Amino acid sequence: MVLYNSPSSLGEALEILGGDDRRILAGGTDFFPALADRPVSFDTLDISRVGGLRGIERTDAGWRIGATTTWTDIVRAPLPRCFDGLKASAREIGSIQIQNAGTLAGNLCNASPAADGVPPLLTLDCRVEIASVSGSRVLPLAAFITGVRETALRPGEMVVAMLVPGQPEGARSGFRKLGSRTYLVISIAMVSALLVPGADGAVARARIAVGSCSPVARHLPALEAALVGTPFEPEALAARVRPGHLAPLSPIDDVRGTASYRLEAVEELLRRALADCCEEGVG
Repeated sequence: MVLYNSPSSLGEALEILGGDDRRILAGGTDFFPALADRPVSFDTLDISRVGGLRGIERTDAGWRIGATTTWTDIVRAPLPRCFDGLKASAREIGSIQIQNAGTLAGNLCNASPAADGVPPLLTLDCRVEIASVSGSRVLPLAAFITGVRETALRPGEMVVAMLVPGQPEGARSGFRKLGSRTYLVISIAMVSALLVPGADGAVARARIAVGSCSPVARHLPALEAALVGTPFEPEALAARVRPGHLAPLSPIDDVRGTASYRLEAVEELLRRALADCCEEGVG
């Protein structure tokens, strides 16, 4: 017999999860496509009704984004410019219907190399809050996703929130994605950039992340260092991008593109994402 539970409280959800091996269902935008035309043959814990898991809260430390917060919630939220990259990625995740149902935590837990939400969350220094019946713990996002379709979740654990620390004044971000078409497509390559201006108007801090070009999304520390001190001008920022900065990436050849094509695309996407950081906010 296949068991299905849809609790309304986090405590009840954790008790169920701690007692049995369950697949967690939230928005279902990855869960059901993975089944294809097969029926559900495993026990399922539906957390879509759990109170307190959806929404964005401003805290003394930054922002807390609940696990079942949707991409539409992100797009519509009144967030500062440092979230522009995340908002831009949200607008390109599937159709409007997918954005209305799909959740941020689901995107992370699916752990696809092409998960569009991961690069912008990496640039925001996101941490993942994990809970179980025995307590909670927090991991940096870079430590949470450990490989292709693999995370650091232990049996009986579930993600309850994404924690974004407060960002420096004036921080701004951008996101660019390349696919075989503009929407409803898996990324061939994607990049996110977050830049912080200094008192002199130049870049004081940079955070760059690239997805779909490695088993997990990667920071580009050499480029981040090279951008510091650069004026906030698209041409000046673009001139800092060099092929050598892409050394942390390990793209593959697949049906969507070759490794060499991906690397060429990333260079151009980086220039465009950096230019986005010089534009007015997307709101």
